[in-house]
Amino acid sequence: MIEYLKERRRKLFYSMDDKSVMVIFSGVAPYKSKDEKYQFTPNKNFLYLTGLDKENMVLLVQKNGEKITESLYIEKDDPQIAKWVGHKMSAEKAKKISGIKDIKYINDFEKDLGMVMNQKFEKIYLDLEKQSWNDPITTISLELAKDIKGKYPSMRIKNIYHQIADLRIIKDKKEIENIKRAISITKNGIYNMLKHMKPGMKENEIEAFFDFVLKQSGVRDYAFKTIAASGKNAAILHYEDNNAETKDGDMILFDLGAQWNYYSADVSRTFPLNGKFTERQKEVYTVVLETMKEVENSAKPGVSLKELHELSKKKLSEGAIKLGLIEKEEDIFEYYFHSIGHFMGMDTHDVGDREAVLEPGMVITNEPGLYIPEENIGVRIEDDLLITENGCENLSKDIIKEIDEIENFMK
Repeated sequence: MIEYLKERRRKLFYSMDDKSVMVIFSGVAPYKSKDEKYQFTPNKNFLYLTGLDKENMVLLVQKNGEKITESLYIEKDDPQIAKWVGHKMSAEKAKKISGIKDIKYINDFEKDLGMVMNQKFEKIYLDLEKQSWNDPITTISLELAKDIKGKYPSMRIKNIYHQIADLRIIKDKKEIENIKRAISITKNGIYNMLKHMKPGMKENEIEAFFDFVLKQSGVRDYAFKTIAASGKNAAILHYEDNNAETKDGDMILFDLGAQWNYYSADVSRTFPLNGKFTERQKEVYTVVLETMKEVENSAKPGVSLKELHELSKKKLSEGAIKLGLIEKEEDIFEYYFHSIGHFMGMDTHDVGDREAVLEPGMVITNEPGLYIPEENIGVRIEDDLLITENGCENLSKDIIKEIDEIENFMK
């Protein structure tokens, strides 16, 4: 694993300007209430570069001509605190996992950074990801940027986020293995739900059978909060209550995924609760499934996500007209109001420009849907596609989605 990490850092350091410094934080878990914290999730860019998933670590890099100096700051172990929460990662283990030789303690970081800033460096790179203009400044990197502006006004601050994103968007073999493992566990969880679900159960009762398989398989976290939406609830794109009683004759839409080594699966399937589609449900489901197949056949290098989305709109519009839902293609937005997919990897909605042209090594989702609340129908089917040299590989193809396969399985 070390060589993967060293190569990632080498590529990133090569893209940095001369006489520059880079600081990447692993992050800390915020407090939930009083003395309870939220579960810690590392900054994915820090994890991508170091392989380390512990709180309160910092990667400091100095680039001066051909000379690259990288230092890793970690928390020092405290025997008394260890009695309550366990021991901190040792310097030896941090070095073994990351391949970074210079290991220091976090208490020295600010002092060392001050010394570095007083040298002949002109720029500092920080991970300054921000979702929108009005997002509050809560990340350590954004706070540091404010401090630097006040204390070192001549220092130029640059955002390293996009340079790391350019690396992350192309997945290596190890990353693909992790995604495949996440999908395999997700498949087992879906099948466990199918074996146990029946009309009259609560949505979250059914969801519990998925949860059990993930825990049993050693999964530490989900790719995202599970959607288990029956009947009319399935027409709500991000329905998360999962507390309604299911009804005979309705379908249930699952959008879910396991996470393995911080890599996500993202799969959607829609099933009849009683094991048998009605004729109308079959008609709607078939339109979505045929659209999905068209998109998969068209996903290849040189094509953009935007082009695939336009294809999905066209196919779903044609189907919706035949279903009697709309009269004009432009009205499809009433029943299909999201894009065909997104990039996937360390984040479920992973880094990558939605306008980007597909390249080998990218992983995208393919998730057309039709949502008809007036008929208590919502259908979404979603697979995860790895872009290859000549087309794509459907990583989740083994999770049943044909009508006859579903009905036979649910007998």
